[in-house]
Amino acid sequence: MNLKENIKILKNELNVSIFAHFYQEDDVFEIADVTGDSLELAKQSMDIKSDTIIFCGVGFMGQSVKILSPQKKVYMPKIACCSMAKMISDDCFDESIAILNKSGIDSEDILPVTYINSDALVKAKVAKMGGMVCTSSNAKKIITNAMTNGKKIFFLPDRCLGQNIANNLNLKHKTIGIDKDLQNGDIICYNGFCSVHQLFDVDDIEFFKKRYDNILIISHPECDPSVCDKSDFVGSTSQIISFVKSLDENQKIAVATEFNLVNRLRKKNTYVLSATKPQCPTMSETTLEDVYNLLLSIKNKKPINEIILDKDTSKWAKISLERMFKV
Repeated sequence: MNLKENIKILKNELNVSIFAHFYQEDDVFEIADVTGDSLELAKQSMDIKSDTIIFCGVGFMGQSVKILSPQKKVYMPKIACCSMAKMISDDCFDESIAILNKSGIDSEDILPVTYINSDALVKAKVAKMGGMVCTSSNAKKIITNAMTNGKKIFFLPDRCLGQNIANNLNLKHKTIGIDKDLQNGDIICYNGFCSVHQLFDVDDIEFFKKRYDNILIISHPECDPSVCDKSDFVGSTSQIISFVKSLDENQKIAVATEFNLVNRLRKKNTYVLSATKPQCPTMSETTLEDVYNLLLSIKNKKPINEIILDKDTSKWAKISLERMFKV
């Protein structure tokens, strides 16, 4: 009996649901009961009947599931860390607010918006300042709504997503640590980024455009604005999947996002927009063996890697998500 069959037996015996993010490697992705992007998975956790969820992804995603489904047991085979989320701690958040204050922007004139790729402690601090969470698919709508408050938007942690939204809305953006005149920005970005989406370059676009007539360039908004500006379509993971499904299979496409996702989009006329394999190293940490070992630990009543949040953090982080849902 192979590992996948053993996992299936244990999963059914324990009444456990396995969730997997789109960026997981194929063997893990294929055993999941529910797949999607980070927010889709967190929302679906609220409706699933299982009281126990095994989440295959990175840490902040497991936290989001626990925040929205606090009554459920949430475990991760490997508590891998998103490099972008790691760039913004709650201490770094406080330091950034102090920098904005020093530049002449009072705290009451700042409205923070955090990308979902952030720790629960950061989400909680954002909520306490009246702010909310966004995703790559709804960032434009969230920021458009936030701008009605007449405050400076402090966008964290991904500068590229913040800059791309600002450009799309014809707003001025400034970035902490790069620009000195922060007070002149409508959107002030934290200087974080996705290490995978930084691999894509305008030179890659020019290469594919020269090699293939009428090829479409598709990119994720975590890519640098120079890449997004030259793309034919820019969208979140789910939006990219929907867009590609709408195309004729003979239409050639080059996609600037994580390799495992691109590799599953379709079998022909699909290229990764990079000479380097853009694979998320932390998403790839979770293995079938990790899933099996976690299931065994649950069966033996010695579970490992449970996601636990203190009540105050969970309460405020949930508020930041609920504000997003209202918008």
